[in-house]
Amino acid sequence: MLSTLDVVVLLMIGAALLLRLATLPVLVRAQTAARRRALAATGADAGAGAPGGVGATVGESVLGLVGIAGVTVFLSANVAGSMVFKGLGQPFDPANARYLAYPTHTDRNLMQTVYIAVFVVCLLLGLLLCYLTQRRLLTADLPPQAWSAGATQARVVGLLVLRAVLAVFVLPAALVVPALVFQVVAFFVSRRPRPVGAEQGSAPEAGAAQAFQAYLDAQNPYAPTAQPPQGPYVPPQFTPPAPTAPPTPPAPPVVSSPPVGSPLSPHEPRTIGGYQLLGRIGAGGMGTVYLAQRQGSATQVALKTINLELLDDDDLLRRFQREAEVLAMVPGAYTARVLDTGVDSGRPYLAMELLDGRPLDAHLREQGPIRSAEALRALALALAVALSGVHRLGLVHRDLKPANIMLTTAGPRLLDFGIAAIVDGTRLTATGGGPGTLTYMAPEQFGDERVGPAADVWAWACCVVCAAYGVSPFAATNTGAVIRRIVESGPEPAALAAVQALDPALAAVVTRALAIDPAARPADGTGLLAALAAAQSTAPDPAAVHEQITRGWQTLAL
Repeated sequence: MLSTLDVVVLLMIGAALLLRLATLPVLVRAQTAARRRALAATGADAGAGAPGGVGATVGESVLGLVGIAGVTVFLSANVAGSMVFKGLGQPFDPANARYLAYPTHTDRNLMQTVYIAVFVVCLLLGLLLCYLTQRRLLTADLPPQAWSAGATQARVVGLLVLRAVLAVFVLPAALVVPALVFQVVAFFVSRRPRPVGAEQGSAPEAGAAQAFQAYLDAQNPYAPTAQPPQGPYVPPQFTPPAPTAPPTPPAPPVVSSPPVGSPLSPHEPRTIGGYQLLGRIGAGGMGTVYLAQRQGSATQVALKTINLELLDDDDLLRRFQREAEVLAMVPGAYTARVLDTGVDSGRPYLAMELLDGRPLDAHLREQGPIRSAEALRALALALAVALSGVHRLGLVHRDLKPANIMLTTAGPRLLDFGIAAIVDGTRLTATGGGPGTLTYMAPEQFGDERVGPAADVWAWACCVVCAAYGVSPFAATNTGAVIRRIVESGPEPAALAAVQALDPALAAVVTRALAIDPAARPADGTGLLAALAAAQSTAPDPAAVHEQITRGWQTLAL
């Protein structure tokens, strides 16, 4: 049999839930306004001053406060009677528990314990959900400084303190229960935040695309109309040595017989962003790469885009925009150059130079390990040059592996910067998880240590060994065995012997690059080039390095 107090609590929860659901549009507008305000504070114009901004936030808060306070007072006074009203309708005071003990026929001391426990648990849980809601709103698809800015942190802390003070000293004690209901709904609504910049009534795809384009334009330092990016996105200024630039790669192959890629299916578009699609180079569950040609131009490109059904996948959109940002910054020496980015009909795309050849992992499957010492050294040097350019920008690739190394007629090219990170440990966008491919991950990537350029140096060594041996030196039968090899027992001796047999000087640098302690490895790509030159007793001259790569690469049968 339910007591009067039980009935009041259940009615408060039900009434609060109905009120919250009835005012859901106001909540969505308030959360969108908070995201606009945070994005505007980073320097991007997201319509922070538009209607529905601060006014919506204040209105939503006032409406919620007045509504649930009214529900609490009405129910405790008119349904439960004066005794329960004195216990629930007044600010928090353990002594008020005595008013609830009598109508519920409960021991006074037990009721006081329950009164305090329920109030404290509901208050703390509500504050935690409030914090998580604010964090989710100000990190999803927004620059990191939207959350990390001092003004934002102060505002969130102030909000939490204000709520705690009001709950403990001002508002009716029972208000903590319906307030928790309100916050639970707000938290779940924030899990799918509305893209900033999307107008009310627009399609979700268009809103996501507008957010992507605005963010990319604001952060890309190479965009013609963009301002220099702010905060952690500003890479260290540097002037790359002129001689390190590789020669202009051969013109992309003309689509002839046999054609590049597969024919387009009837349901696929024929143009994207001013590019005519000529065929499909590759497709997967997340995206498609097309052979394309800008209308009015003879140059062919590889145009990468996201599948339409995944445009509401926030993680995928973040990875796509991250790759565009990094590729726009990375120098073109032995990397794939980005030529254009944009959004067409709600679909983000990235146009890159068209590369001939195939990935290293496909080459190893079809033709076996590289047996030419000159070609192996050319591969090692080219990847070191590419990493040198990446690390000079203050970036870490974090997923160097054979599948991300394209073997082209002009030399190896490093691809896929979708999970690259700033050297200081700040992700280009705030996402969780431990990125990397297991058998190419450095020991520090399994713990809480900062992942820096030395992790790329480790992966470089793994790729060089794989090219000579056929598989990673840390390959094993199961995940546990792989991790034990990486952090304890070391690489497969036969794998290192394969490099030793081809090039003892290169094998010495590879062994050093596989040191468990990051400090014992070459510090970055530049240090790697210096170590390779020292192993050959030569000066790390960029022109000589490039000439060595060119000569050695000619010995590889592609």
